[in-house]
Amino acid sequence: MPLARIDLPQGKSADYRKAVGEVVYDAMIKTINVPKDDRFQVITEHPAEGLIFDPNYLGIHRTADCILIQITLNEGRTLDMKRAFYKAIADGLHDRLKLRREDVIISLIEVKKENWSFGNGEATYA
Repeated sequence: MPLARIDLPQGKSADYRKAVGEVVYDAMIKTINVPKDDRFQVITEHPAEGLIFDPNYLGIHRTADCILIQITLNEGRTLDMKRAFYKAIADGLHDRLKLRREDVIISLIEVKKENWSFGNGEATYA
């Protein structure tokens, strides 16, 4: 169960936010073996002063449209899977929303399966 937290600049339309979530979800299914219907996302808009990023870190120029995607998921994906995942998101957002690939920052947090509860106060995978 990946949990995606997507932070983006304030002022985007509901359709834009929905498309971002769909691109991330589709990339999870296609590249990192997430089962269909395993979709949990929090999409949050921030005013300019609430979304802070370096505009030129590592020589990559970012604009005010930069979005941050943080995904908590079970450990175990290969480096090749992660690379394909990052590319699928950046390409998907560019193709669907014309968002610059440079404006997509992705972070993965890998956890052990016993760190999830899907309800009822139970360690679902333990």
